[in-house]
Amino acid sequence: MPFRPRFWPTLFSVPAVLVMLALGAWQLDRLAWKIGLIDSFNARVDGAAVVPPASVDAIENWRFRRVAANGRFLHDKEIQITGKPFKGTAGFHVITPFVVENGPTVFVNRGWVPADRRRPAARPETLVDGVVRIDGLIREAGIKGRFVPDNEPGNDVWFVVEPTPLAAHLGIEGSVANYTIDVLRPSARPTELPVGAAREIAVRNEHLQYAITWFLLAGTLMVVYVVWHLQTEKAERRRPEDET
Repeated sequence: MPFRPRFWPTLFSVPAVLVMLALGAWQLDRLAWKIGLIDSFNARVDGAAVVPPASVDAIENWRFRRVAANGRFLHDKEIQITGKPFKGTAGFHVITPFVVENGPTVFVNRGWVPADRRRPAARPETLVDGVVRIDGLIREAGIKGRFVPDNEPGNDVWFVVEPTPLAAHLGIEGSVANYTIDVLRPSARPTELPVGAAREIAVRNEHLQYAITWFLLAGTLMVVYVVWHLQTEKAERRRPEDET
């Protein structure tokens, strides 16, 4: 007996399968885009360092760009970003204004410290005086998650670096860059405090899992659709026999 699609199951199932297949294909396109994006970020990290600009107009062209500069840290104006674990240990990110020679002041994320060494007095060896050279990556400033609270300057509680209001609060004058710099972790001293940023760019990329999920859902619905029809037809053929 030929397969006979039923109207209502077909009406709902076929469009649903097509939508799922389209979503799976879209996720594959997103996967290719994300891989290209990660490759471009890694190329920026591995590229030659440039001098930090006074400001950036299009952060997309500068994100993870490697920079290097000489300058001075303003340790008396340091803040610590809360809620930053490292390998399961609670801690803070040390943010210190850095005055670039013949350039702007940039808020620099020097890296992670454990909670018991949050304050500068608990880690005097990290307070380097005089002119130093930093090697790091440009990052977008002022980005926080939907559920991240606002900064509380009066309580010295910080969740995100917002250069303009932070500079005003700390009394920093002159040109202030509208981005931040993450200092790279020295390969020879990877656990030295503050623990700097890793050279490998970690960007969330789950598009392949999403694509597989959509394709599996489409396949599952197709199997259910066919099995339901076969069982329904079998039951209908058996019914006249039962009645006789």
